[in-house]
This record gives sequence, structure tokens and C-alpha cells, in this order.
Amino acid sequence: MNAPFALAREMVRLIDLADPGEARRIEAFLAAHPDATPFHRPAWLAAVERGTGNRALALVAERDDAIAAYLPLNEVHSPIFGRLLASSGFAVGGGLLARPGCAGEAIFAATEELALRRSCPTIELRGGQLPQARAGWTLKRDSHCGFVLPLAADDAAQLTAIPRKQRAEVRKGLQADLTIEAGMGEGDRAAHYAVYAESVRNLGTPVFPRALFAAVLDLFGADADILTVRHQGRPVASVLSLYHGGAVMPYWGGGTWDARRLRANDRMYYELMLHARRRGCTHFDFGRSKTGSGAYHFKRNWGFEPAPLTYASWTAPGAGRRDADPTSARHAAQIEVWQRLPLALANRLGPLIARGLG
Repeated sequence: MNAPFALAREMVRLIDLADPGEARRIEAFLAAHPDATPFHRPAWLAAVERGTGNRALALVAERDDAIAAYLPLNEVHSPIFGRLLASSGFAVGGGLLARPGCAGEAIFAATEELALRRSCPTIELRGGQLPQARAGWTLKRDSHCGFVLPLAADDAAQLTAIPRKQRAEVRKGLQADLTIEAGMGEGDRAAHYAVYAESVRNLGTPVFPRALFAAVLDLFGADADILTVRHQGRPVASVLSLYHGGAVMPYWGGGTWDARRLRANDRMYYELMLHARRRGCTHFDFGRSKTGSGAYHFKRNWGFEPAPLTYASWTAPGAGRRDADPTSARHAAQIEVWQRLPLALANRLGPLIARGLG
């Protein structure tokens, strides 16, 4: 698509993310925007494209040669769930970022046109500035919550900041025969993928392609790493975290069956808090969880207060609604079957399915 979308005050166009100059302009825009997330970064979009094959796209609205609004997108293809434009793909954040005075209507209209041109009957915006009264759009409120807290001043204060019952679990993890490693080398990556793949299989969810994790680590560089907890040399809990704007976000994490007995997950998140503070972080972003879920209550046990999130979705005229929510009742039977699959088979089939979840 080479022709720009012409508007009275702004010009909306699809930019070339492979152009280093364009990527630098976007990074500068994000650095100045208070609502930017790791999922807005060109590196995230490129990692999704490299790791899953889902094309990276981005729309910008420009005024007087300056970026007035920016919408990151991945074009997600799935033979099971259909096609969509996601902002951003495989993310819990994203959506439109705009400067004051830019209403966003022009870029929403351009996104709808882009979706139709690319045969994507669905658009999902995961945060950011949302359309309030546009035909075809639905706002989803209170289905998910985010969790963010400041980090404490030192290790001891971080431990005492954890509520009493959860602190007792962390102390048990501190007393267990566990070792902590952090890095982004091949050994870190292999340990993380093995643990994460087993964890999501146990939850009944297909695992993402290993290439996605590798691409995020490679393209984010110092802004991502892996922390792994080992028991007698064997990895039992591991998390891949993103660093952005002074906050750490443990994004892809999990544990083996032994992790619960060893309190390895509790130890992992506490150690990540310490690790992040030593890296210069000031906040711990525990990501999102479905409201009322086990993960939601787990994060509350750590002292995090839930902040409701609002997402938006658009469905093309005449198209059916996309349902790729793993917690949907429609998918309950498939989840039960997946939980019983041998791990080797789940790891072989999972990436083929998960690359289209978006």
C-alpha cells in the first residue's frame, strides 16, 4: 500500500519499519510519550514477524512533518482463528499513541481500510487511545487488569513489602536448595523454553515458537533477559522479562510441577525484583491477568492492586466475531485434551497453532 490516506489536518500513512530512519523517528516519539510500552517498539513488531511469520506494520499520522499519532500492528494469520490486525501481536499492550490535540479518528479510519485491504475481518487494540463511538467497534472493559508497584529501596525492604502470607512462601523458597541465574545466552534460552513449554502444556495452552523468544531477546538486546531458578542443576522456574521506562515486566514465565513444592515461582519473582532494582528499575509491572482468575489472585497476594484495562475490537461488516481467548468456554474441551498430551507431542504441535493466536 503506497498511497497515503489524505486528511484535512493530518496525513496518515503506512511506514516502512525496515527503514532505520523511520524506526529511529518512532523510538524518539515513544521516548517522549508517557503511555508507551515495550509492545509499541519497532523491535517488538519485528520480533513477532521474525519469530512467527506475522507481518509487522505501522501507521503514523503526521502533521507538519512530525509524528502526531502512531499505531503498531501485526497482521496475524491463523487457519483456526482467522486473520486479524493486532496492536500489538502476542502482546498485552499496544494500541494508538497520540500527541495532545490528535483525536485519533483519522488513524482508526485508516486502520479499518487497511484491514479490509488485507482481508483481515478483525482489529484488536490492546490499550492506548481507543475509539469511543465508531461503527463496528466494541469496547471490552474489566475483563483484564494490570498490576504495577514501585520497587523497594533494598533487598530487605523488598521482602518486608510483600504481604505476610506471600512473604512466608518466599521465605520457604529462600530456604530451599535453589540457585538463580540471569542472562540471555543459549543455555538461558534452552532452560527457559523447556520450563515454559512444560508450564503452558500443563495449563492446556500451545507453546509459542522458540524463534519468537529468540527474536525478542536478539532485537531487544539489553532491554530483555532471562532469570532461571534451578534445583540441583535442573531448571524448575524461568521467566523472560522486558525492561522499559524504568519498569521490569516478567512476560513469559512458568514453572515445572516441582516448582510449586519448591516455591520456585515465588523465589523467582522475588529475585527478579532484586535483579531489576540492581539494573536501575523503579517499578515492577506484573503484566495483565484475567479478572478473577488464579493469576489475578496470585498477584493480589503479592500486594499488587488491580487496575482495570480496556481493549477495543472491530469486526468487518458481515463477518463473525473472532474468538481465540483460551479461557473461552468454547475452547474448554480442547484445553482439557491439550493438558493430557505428552510433552514432546505438545511441543511439536504447539508452535504450529500458537503462531496464529496473536
